[in-house]
Amino acid sequence: MIIDIHCHYTTEPQALHLFRDKQLAGLADPARRPTVTDLAGLNISDEVLIQSVQPQLKLQKDRGSDLTIFSPRAAGMAHHVGTEAVSKQWTTISNDLIHRLCTLLPDNFVGVGQLPQFPGVTTKNCIAELERVVNELGFVGVNLNPDPSGGHWSGPPLTDPHWYPIYEKLCELDVPAMIHVSSCCNPNFHHTGAHYINADTTAFMQLIQGDLFKDFPTLKFVIPHGGGAVPFHWGRYRGLCLSMQKKPLVEYLMNNVFFDTCVYHLPGIELLTKVIPINNIMFASEMKGAVPGIDPETGHYFDDTKRYIDQVTTLDEASRHKIFEGNARKVYPRLDALLKRRGHTNK
Repeated sequence: MIIDIHCHYTTEPQALHLFRDKQLAGLADPARRPTVTDLAGLNISDEVLIQSVQPQLKLQKDRGSDLTIFSPRAAGMAHHVGTEAVSKQWTTISNDLIHRLCTLLPDNFVGVGQLPQFPGVTTKNCIAELERVVNELGFVGVNLNPDPSGGHWSGPPLTDPHWYPIYEKLCELDVPAMIHVSSCCNPNFHHTGAHYINADTTAFMQLIQGDLFKDFPTLKFVIPHGGGAVPFHWGRYRGLCLSMQKKPLVEYLMNNVFFDTCVYHLPGIELLTKVIPINNIMFASEMKGAVPGIDPETGHYFDDTKRYIDQVTTLDEASRHKIFEGNARKVYPRLDALLKRRGHTNK
């Protein structure tokens, strides 16, 4: 089985965008806030939902993947916009749509949710939604935004006790969090080209500086986009970890931190698989995501990441199994349990 652990709902129905437009317009003019009628308009039919993900289903078939871990559009989370109440309402609606799609197409999608984060607000306010998406909706993980300010990094680092209520619940529920920022309101940083990669790298360095996994030894983080700049500068981070008198980097962090393969060229994947322990790499494509176009140098889509992994000659079959399936089932225990109930063994 080939499990794609990182994809977002980037092809939402127009009705969802119209609701969001009204929700945001209501921030400036309360008379333009969504009404009960607008909420009723979000009763999007099953047929419309299924039609909306035909591009993803086609890519699954064409590229040879079997199951996609699916979450709301990352840029759409926009935790810095509006109020905490707006974030909560938007989060609930977004997660409910993911749940419906996973119910309609259970052989294709498994859910991961967003959290109702808001700058400067206690993370305890995210717990109810975290419990709901896991216990009631059957999601296998969540996305956690390390910078809900939208590019200003006004909050504390991930190792600060500010985040502990979420970590305690993640450990209790035995689900991982993907560290994933949202859109950026800082004009210095393009959201997918800079802000995302900056955040991946920043999160990893924060974890080196702190001692988070001493307090939460079973907590698991997925750092997407190949780990940002980390694999390319692996020697730098190994050296910094030692200079801070920590344990060697692999021993210090890599029982708890995992990277995906959302790296859009073969040399990058070759570096990732050479530098990062195979046990810490999971297949992902982000389809349809940040770079949906065709690479003129290869004639294939940039985000067809399975092609790159297939071309890495240094990987044996055991390593390929770990990247495509085994590691995902280890990092997402609720996914593993779901697949076992469906008769899929982990071989």
